[in-house]
Amino acid sequence: MSISCVTCHHDIDDAAKVCPYCGSEPRTGEKIIDAQAMIDKVFKPKRRGGAHSLLDFARQRQGVALAAAVFIGLLILAGVYKFAVQRNDANIAAGSGVPITEVTDVSDQGDENRALPMPELQFQYDGNPKAMRTYIVEAGAIPPPAPTPAPPTAQPATPPPPANTKH
Repeated sequence: MSISCVTCHHDIDDAAKVCPYCGSEPRTGEKIIDAQAMIDKVFKPKRRGGAHSLLDFARQRQGVALAAAVFIGLLILAGVYKFAVQRNDANIAAGSGVPITEVTDVSDQGDENRALPMPELQFQYDGNPKAMRTYIVEAGAIPPPAPTPAPPTAQPATPPPPANTKH
């Protein structure tokens, strides 16, 4: 069975002489022991340094700590980017370079960039549409041999029709 403590209203065992939550007598509410003093006496709190309080602060406000960390990370990345851009700009301005217009000027080049004409295509056809072949005729090429026609197949001889003979 259980009863409710009149002081703190927790459900406790009816045989209990002292409420484990508040330290008073559960039926009358009379304070028997100072629970907080007993807890402090038995369990001595640890002394916390500055690092523990900072970690506790971060645990309690995780969203704020995460946002601050992301913001600081972005500031660091922006600083590195700014440094790299300034360094590259200074090195380019101090160096002797060739303007890009001189590198890509193709107006003085001859016909070497002119597109070549498509060679003449000729077709070879032997009567079978699956065997049609395309070849490119190059200067000095030897033409392929002409296909030889297949020999005619011999037809079996048919016997002459029987003559009408009367017996």
